[in-house]
Amino acid sequence: MKLYIANKNYSSWSLRPWVLMRTLGIAFEECLKPFPMGGGATGFESFSPTAKVPVLVDEGLTVWDTLAITEYLAEKHPQVWPTQTTARAWARSATAEMHSGFTALRTGCPMSCGVRMELNAPLSEGLLNDLERLHALWEEGLQGFGGPFLAGREFSAVDAFFCPVAFRVQTYGLSLSAPCMAYVQTLLNLPAMQDWYAAALQEPWLEPWHDEMVLAKGRLLQDYRVHA
Repeated sequence: MKLYIANKNYSSWSLRPWVLMRTLGIAFEECLKPFPMGGGATGFESFSPTAKVPVLVDEGLTVWDTLAITEYLAEKHPQVWPTQTTARAWARSATAEMHSGFTALRTGCPMSCGVRMELNAPLSEGLLNDLERLHALWEEGLQGFGGPFLAGREFSAVDAFFCPVAFRVQTYGLSLSAPCMAYVQTLLNLPAMQDWYAAALQEPWLEPWHDEMVLAKGRLLQDYRVHA
């Protein structure tokens, strides 16, 4: 299988299937296609029906969209979802909510692994509402299924979908409850997450549009990217 992704520093959507497959030991070839520096056409249309990433190609079959890729992988690898029925149903619901929701969190805290930011005050009502919902959802999963992951003892797709949020918490210094912060650290400590982060810091591609979007959200405290 080939997984097409974009810059590891910026592409939260690419991270989801990548960290899922890496953590679960599902073999794939990484095909990284960086965003064009300075804007312009991405060239992603050469492999992606939507000209977006990620895209999974398996024996001539093209699967796009992170949720579709996840479900395709689950047909071949049952460990993608929890084995217990209740946990699996909850995990699918939480994954779908992340996939289609948390818009204010996405736009208010764009992904950029390599920087640390202080957000402009006050936080928007939408962002505060998303953080409140994030608290409730994470604590429901952690308490209901015993942790350390959202649906129990094993990492699954629902955790992969929240891995970009863990990077956002780190980047923007978001304040969460103690159980939620412990969960964030659990995700950040995953070997796959550490590999992704290390590669993100080394990337030579600095994309101005993404960087401007991040810097508009607050004050830059630190930039750990080696090419910045």
